[in-house]
Amino acid sequence: MNWAQQYAKQYATFEDERTRPVRDLLNAIPRASVGTAIDIGCGPGNSTEALIARFPDARVSALDSSADMINAARKRLPGIAFTTIGAQDWQPEEKFDLIFANASLQWVPDHATLYPRLVDNLLPGGVLAVQTPDNLDEPAHQLMRKIAAEGAWAAKLAGISRSPRNNANWYQELLRPLCKSVDIWRTTYYHALPGGAADVVEWFKGSGLRPYLAPLDEAEQKDYLKRYEEALRDAYPALKDGTVLLPFPRLFIVATR
Repeated sequence: MNWAQQYAKQYATFEDERTRPVRDLLNAIPRASVGTAIDIGCGPGNSTEALIARFPDARVSALDSSADMINAARKRLPGIAFTTIGAQDWQPEEKFDLIFANASLQWVPDHATLYPRLVDNLLPGGVLAVQTPDNLDEPAHQLMRKIAAEGAWAAKLAGISRSPRNNANWYQELLRPLCKSVDIWRTTYYHALPGGAADVVEWFKGSGLRPYLAPLDEAEQKDYLKRYEEALRDAYPALKDGTVLLPFPRLFIVATR
């Protein structure tokens, strides 16, 4: 299976659950109106759609590094200017009232350079609003790494790593000298997945599992996912009705220039 081409479809499997942090982040933006806004890492357009609903008078554009995601977003919102580009390569010709990035910047390295550059692309009084998953120490991610290291595919997956996540103190010290205000909080969502461990697998096939599955052939992918699901059953015991509550911590930042 070509996971790059299936990414948008897989990501949308749990769209309602994935969009809840989008709405929470939008509701925390301390502006009554926004003239210009950009959605960085827009995915299949669900975050862009919520952004437009929150600020209907704004001129909104969006970008994502995945062509598959951009194609899905354009079908969803044909009137919006979508660009296929990564956040690290984005060089805007204008400044914005709002730079919005939901569950995307965790894939981009060197936040010490990236975040100040984003702030620099804000108009005075503009807002940088970011949400990033803070779950690399959760069992779901620990098991991804463990199975990658122990299987016959270990050599193929040996070079895969995720950049360590920075904590709230780190972002506060980075952004406070650049901004009038910085609001940071951490929320753990508990997603009720009726399909149990199988649904946990489906959830992460649209996000965290991507780097591990992409280098594998179809048979290896199937074996990896089988082992992963078996391990998840112990890590996330099902409730009496078979539902698994998947804890998912996320870090939020709303910084006003």
